[in-house]
Amino acid sequence: MPPAFAAYGEENLPQAPAAGPGKNGVLEATLTREGSGDDGGETRLTYDRVKVPYHLTGTLATDPAPGLTTLVAQEPTGGVAQGDRHRIEIDARSGARAHVTTQGATKVHSMNANYAHLEAELRAGAGAHLEYLPGPTILNEESRCLQTLSVEIADDAVVIVGDVLVPDGLSDHEAFGFDHYRTRVDARHDGRLVCADTVDLRPAQRDPRDPASVGEYEVVGTLYVFAPDEPVGDLADRIHGRLADSSVDQLVRGADGDIHAGVSTLAYDAGVVVRILGLREADVTSAIREAWDETRRATLGVGAPADRRY
Repeated sequence: MPPAFAAYGEENLPQAPAAGPGKNGVLEATLTREGSGDDGGETRLTYDRVKVPYHLTGTLATDPAPGLTTLVAQEPTGGVAQGDRHRIEIDARSGARAHVTTQGATKVHSMNANYAHLEAELRAGAGAHLEYLPGPTILNEESRCLQTLSVEIADDAVVIVGDVLVPDGLSDHEAFGFDHYRTRVDARHDGRLVCADTVDLRPAQRDPRDPASVGEYEVVGTLYVFAPDEPVGDLADRIHGRLADSSVDQLVRGADGDIHAGVSTLAYDAGVVVRILGLREADVTSAIREAWDETRRATLGVGAPADRRY
């Protein structure tokens, strides 16, 4: 727990205690499959546990990849409030193939005390393919949000994680009007830390729009591809070529300006990280989808499915 958020956690909430009833969301799911690769059977949801405000209505068999199932985490409460503690835990057993997403964006509302914690734990067994691509995280004025994600990858497994940060909320105010946002991604393979990526933004202390942070941009998108047994150098080249295909020097033209994309490999050749900066959520999300589609073609031989949520 970062010291700043530990201090926030000591602030009392008069309406309901932090992590109290309705504020302690849990979604646990175990996915299993007989066989592996394209010749295996369907991936099944063999265990789930859900607590409000999460809701689950089963799985969808709409993905073009053989044996891959889709799990949509629903949250009918309208957003994340102060004192909320939400945890998602996904266990994809050996050979399982699954895509996990949300019904829409995660809206973090304005706060006057405490903070919100969004936690995710992903485990992929040998030969599993697990995707976790939730909707964008939208930060409103004076919100405090801590996001933590841990990933455990077995041999011959692939885990794809997408994240889009929208810093201007839903009301009419300047971007980066939130109080504090921190995200941490840790990934391990074979007991070894292969990725530790932290973003800590406190606009009142340091303007994120300085040249060392996001510069002239606002929306930040990241795609993590953890694939220790894949030729990650070739994968990075493919993603870079896909994003640069319509322009020069890794620039993809957006409707209201440029989107800047960077692609790099992880330590120990454990995967690839793609970082996207842009002015509009739609442009950044589109670029993340392009990188995701190219990753699936390289690892599954099938592109990304149609998005039927909209």
